[in-house]
Amino acid sequence: MPTSHHTVHVPLGDRAYDILIGKRLLDEAGVILAERFARARIGIVTDENVARAQLPRLLASLRQSGFQPVEIVLSPGESTKSYAHLERTIEALLEARLERGDLVVALGGGVIGDLAGFAASVTRRGMKLVQIPTSLLAQVDSSVGGKTAINSPHGKNLIGAFHQPSLVLADQSTLDTLDERQFAAGYAEVVKYGLIDDEKFYFWLEEHREEIFAGGAARAEAIARSCAAKARFVVADETETGDRALLNLGHTFAHALEKLTGYSDRLLHGEAVSIGMVLAHRFSARLGHAPSQDTGRIENHLRQAGLPTRLTDVPGDIGDTDALLEAIGQDKKVRRGALTFILTRGIGRAFIEHDVDRDTVWQFLERMRTR
Repeated sequence: MPTSHHTVHVPLGDRAYDILIGKRLLDEAGVILAERFARARIGIVTDENVARAQLPRLLASLRQSGFQPVEIVLSPGESTKSYAHLERTIEALLEARLERGDLVVALGGGVIGDLAGFAASVTRRGMKLVQIPTSLLAQVDSSVGGKTAINSPHGKNLIGAFHQPSLVLADQSTLDTLDERQFAAGYAEVVKYGLIDDEKFYFWLEEHREEIFAGGAARAEAIARSCAAKARFVVADETETGDRALLNLGHTFAHALEKLTGYSDRLLHGEAVSIGMVLAHRFSARLGHAPSQDTGRIENHLRQAGLPTRLTDVPGDIGDTDALLEAIGQDKKVRRGALTFILTRGIGRAFIEHDVDRDTVWQFLERMRTR
């Protein structure tokens, strides 16, 4: 086992699993998987960028422990979360004759984790999944909790399943290869955990943001605390029928923006979440739920982290207000056509608001498009 790591346990009965957070976990993956999944065969799903940067380390570790993994290398980018790439992944797993008790290893960011996880959930009616997230966003959010999906032309993550991993290996050293934009995008999801229900964590992030970006000890702590927060929500509400929806703070706006920018590098997921969280707080203040000064504080924090915070920060055209509201109407939280938003009463005090008036949302968005 690794000599130095944080462990976050996700207690889900016979589907419980650990999240290991350390600096050499990719190099020690072979030993870890051999101890936990003896005799299993492995299919690695990754993308071209991660394959160049990280796959050689993983392959060396696995082969040293006696594994002969199959490699499935896909195109990078959000557009990979599609029917075509899902089919390619499933057929490659079947062609390799991997069985139900074997492992699908997702090596990459949120896109690969979501797609490989969905493939694992349906191939042979469910294969074991190991998440090895290589981006900050994936390490603190998408690799934990079992939500897997691909996108549809109608909206983001509309086709998927809940499929918990058997293990998560979050190797901090993989974050050193991220550019500043990618790291900042992941940081938006870290901030989210403080804004939902942990005011003290949010204030701690304000104090330690520079150390987190510089790779100091605060980085590992921020990742561990984020994973623990995510695990707490997952255990309480695994299939998102109640309070787990709070994890979508800012995401109703964010997913709409991602759709309108074509799931492209024009707007990364974390960047969309940053804008979405500010909009959620600003909307809450306009409805009289939250103090307006909180919005300015949050916006300042995110801007200092290099993140966009306003609709006008999105490069290129995102259409008119009607188009934005139409995209919001495809959100997974919509119930019988009624809009649901995650709103807030202040930092660390998020709540679920059902049946939000469409005209009120339209008027708010119309104003925000020129602000």
